[in-house]
Amino acid sequence: MQYTSANLLLRPSASPDDPDLVVEVTPERAGWEFISFQVRRLAPGSSWSSISGEREVALVNFSGRYSVASDRGTWTGWGGRPDVFSGAAHVLYLPRRTEFTVTAEAGGEVAIAAVPTDQDHAPFLTTPAQVKRYIRGGDNVSRQINDLLPPGSPVHRLVLVEVYTPGGNWSSYPPHKHDRHQAAPDGTLIEADLEEVYFYKLDRPEGCAYQWIYTDASSPSTRRGSRSTP
Repeated sequence: MQYTSANLLLRPSASPDDPDLVVEVTPERAGWEFISFQVRRLAPGSSWSSISGEREVALVNFSGRYSVASDRGTWTGWGGRPDVFSGAAHVLYLPRRTEFTVTAEAGGEVAIAAVPTDQDHAPFLTTPAQVKRYIRGGDNVSRQINDLLPPGSPVHRLVLVEVYTPGGNWSSYPPHKHDRHQAAPDGTLIEADLEEVYFYKLDRPEGCAYQWIYTDASSPSTRRGSRSTP
């Protein structure tokens, strides 16, 4: 698959068959193996139902307040922030083979991230008070990190963060790569295979963002590509 700006960038688009869907990334569209991602906009009182199947799922409130009824438990009144710039998110984790229905108690946007898994973990809800926050970088590369689902969480593959970058600053700078790991019996080291989806929100209508993706001949992104989702 050849990666260009035309297929690395997915814009929100209306779907006549699924009017609540804002944007969606699938492994097939991205040309990778694992991550599925979508954002849904639910009106007050409306619902959306799904089955996790052989995937673990995380629900994140961008805005609005929600209840989730499932065969693994029920969670009500989670969410509540008016937008992504008003405090940290709630994160509801659901394991594989879970049937669930999301209902908007107050309308807003909710994100759904999912990856295949062969492990079973207990469902749990992370509240904003439990989210660790810290500042990374300095000067014009400083930004706030909200660790919604950090490495080491009781899940299999999912990692979720919110990054707040002040106007005029850079994130993910300087250009970097992920740590190497030993992947072959002969000790050969290769780059960690990390798929990433970026979803952008701007706090001013005239705002804009710029992302520069680079690769080298041996990186996983050269073989399968990286994808941004503003």
